[in-house]
Amino acid sequence: MEWWQVLLICIGALIVYIILNVVFYKQFFKRFYDITLSVLALIILGIPLLIVALMVKIKMGSPVLFRQRRIGKGNREFYMLKFRTMTEARDEKGVYLPDTERNTNLGLALRRSSIDELPSLLNIIKGDMSIIGPRPLPVRYLQRYTTEQLRRHEVRPGLSNPATTNGRNSQSWENQFAADVWYANHISLLVDVKSIFDTVKVVFSHKGATADDGDARGEFIGTADVNELSDADGNYMKI
Repeated sequence: MEWWQVLLICIGALIVYIILNVVFYKQFFKRFYDITLSVLALIILGIPLLIVALMVKIKMGSPVLFRQRRIGKGNREFYMLKFRTMTEARDEKGVYLPDTERNTNLGLALRRSSIDELPSLLNIIKGDMSIIGPRPLPVRYLQRYTTEQLRRHEVRPGLSNPATTNGRNSQSWENQFAADVWYANHISLLVDVKSIFDTVKVVFSHKGATADDGDARGEFIGTADVNELSDADGNYMKI
């Protein structure tokens, strides 16, 4: 077989692979990439993650991992895993002290760098989450969404999401939810690849990483005007 024939076969196979990705990305390839990339990340980061776990154990004690119920695809509950970033300090009545008193320098560093999120790779392998998707939020928010906002649960929640570049935790809830719904309507390989690169840029800049989930913006208590939401660019649209 001539070299140019081999080249044509390789080019043809690449074209077929790209077409299959475009057509079947949401149904098959997205999950395939989620598992593959998560397993590779755990293998590559295995030793560093063990070191972080040891540091958390020494500085904050057990448990090393923080488990919290979150809402996933189809409004299904699951336990999201993260590294602990706060101590278990309580007052004389057994009530947790304010977050500001339970924070540690190590915990703040883990949150600013998003390293505390890496145990969620196990959630991705299990099928609770995806690498890219709407951020999983607390169960108590479920009854507070509008019908349109609930559409963010049509897809698996993500370790990161397209809304990341719009301010992470510093943007409004409505803007984030509008971006989440946009993502549910526009899942593609191109969108996910762009989101991964955008996430890397934002993590290194620490832009918008003021707190974990609701703490930066306050508790989400619902959208004031259920007939109107702002999209990811801040423009208002009717539902």
